[in-house]
Amino acid sequence: MSTTSPTDVPLSRIPTGSEATVNTEPQNTGFRKGSAFWLSFTAILVCTFVSALDLTAISTALPTITDSLAGGDKFVWVGAAYGLASAAILPLSGRLADAFGRRPVMLASVGLFLVGSAVSGAAQNMNMLIAGRTVQGIGSGGILNLSEIIVSDLVPLAERGMFMGIFSGVWALASGVGPPIGGALSQANAWRWIFYLNLPLIGIAFFLVLFFLRVRTPPGSVREKLSRLDVTGNLIIIIGTTLALIGLTWGGVAYKWSDAHTLATLIIGFIFIGLFFVYEWLVPKEASIPWDVVSNRTSVSAYLGTFFHGITSTAVFYYIPVYFQACKGASPIHSSVQTLPVTLIIAPFAFIAGTSVQLTQRYRWANVTAWCLLLIGFGLLSTLKAGTSTGKWVGYQIVASAGLGLLFPATVFPVLAPLPVSRNASALAFFSFARTFAQTWGITIGSAILQNQLDKTLPPQFDAQFPAGVQIAYAAIPVIGGLAEPLRSQVRDAFAASLKVVWQTMIGISGVGLLSVGLMKEVPMQGQVDETYGLHHETKAQTESIDPEKQTRAEGGAAEVAP
Repeated sequence: MSTTSPTDVPLSRIPTGSEATVNTEPQNTGFRKGSAFWLSFTAILVCTFVSALDLTAISTALPTITDSLAGGDKFVWVGAAYGLASAAILPLSGRLADAFGRRPVMLASVGLFLVGSAVSGAAQNMNMLIAGRTVQGIGSGGILNLSEIIVSDLVPLAERGMFMGIFSGVWALASGVGPPIGGALSQANAWRWIFYLNLPLIGIAFFLVLFFLRVRTPPGSVREKLSRLDVTGNLIIIIGTTLALIGLTWGGVAYKWSDAHTLATLIIGFIFIGLFFVYEWLVPKEASIPWDVVSNRTSVSAYLGTFFHGITSTAVFYYIPVYFQACKGASPIHSSVQTLPVTLIIAPFAFIAGTSVQLTQRYRWANVTAWCLLLIGFGLLSTLKAGTSTGKWVGYQIVASAGLGLLFPATVFPVLAPLPVSRNASALAFFSFARTFAQTWGITIGSAILQNQLDKTLPPQFDAQFPAGVQIAYAAIPVIGGLAEPLRSQVRDAFAASLKVVWQTMIGISGVGLLSVGLMKEVPMQGQVDETYGLHHETKAQTESIDPEKQTRAEGGAAEVAP
């Protein structure tokens, strides 16, 4: 078998689709024990930790930030703008990674996240904060997507369970410690440091990526690489995503759900999202989301599970702190301590799921178990009242968090198992898109339910003090503690009753998530990797000519068999 130097391969011959170079020998994966791999993996983990930390630290600090910047009518956009920008950029980031290589796109994403953090920390009003969060969201979307893609480049799916468990555990750990950090800083009236603390951390991440992430970059001119981008397709999905999420954010808050503003943005947004899939199927030679990535039942089942998991996990991270601050009178820092069961359970269960899937080479059980735990957990959370005992609210969080933890890594295996390794980047871009898009749904759905229910349940004399269009939930929390009895207890009971509807909605979503597993089949997981973008020191198999029959067996052997 002949070999070719990577620098001698013209861009027009960079393997794409089923042409990608693969290592078909599962046993030849000793590179995972080398220093180059571990340094690269560490760089990815640091980037992931910083991104997840920022996403969740804002949750407990949001009432304080809203009050400080007098932004009661715009609070939902602090989270929604971040999620919207993250979701919109994901399909494009996958194509950029294929065309320009993983490392340059990761560096650009880290740089954007740093700039967004600086702008957010210096914000003088809500508009400036939302702008900074938008830039942060673009960077975060790229970081999370590239992290998933790079891990898939380096570790075969069949052996990836432990690494995905570590990866998901770091994400879950950061998601758990974020609220206590945000709560402590907001209580000290230093919420800006939630963003300023990102600067040294993201600086370390940038350094690690720059010097230690030594993965291959495709050759070719900038013009040749740009010609590979699906510009039209990405423009369509960005427009569709933006309009749909704006409509979700407006609905029931800025405008009624039946208002033309809400309906127009939602309908046009979803039309553009549908048009994106039609366009990707019919038009581009190198689609951002190739049709085979979304045309088999097992991957589709996993995408659905990922979407529903994104909604439910965000609801937990954002609205359990609301319960403690509004119903229990907890300060931001105290509420973050009360959510420690989430922190302490999600991370280890994510690691357990990843490692167990690797050992058993089966993934359906993890998905079924997780959704069952979530159904029970949200059912228990829906019984919370202002006077619920400590033992109950701790136990309820544990059950729900165990389900969330199992799902963090569990859905990625059925996404990739039926696909050739050459589709990893596209499949993971859509996987990350589904999760990030759903996280914004989780924020906006919860916000709309809470706002609408509070309008019905709050005492009229308390509700009347907030002007129309103000997000009552976050505007009301800072003043509840100063109310006289019995009004204070009435307001707390109203919040508990309103949050009950949020948790009941999550029960329904978890039920649909469980049903989606019915589409999922157990497909053998690949024991090879796509070495086109592997570590620099692994030149042996990078561009070896592959026997056609051997490559067909490697890429098609795990393909899903139609029932």
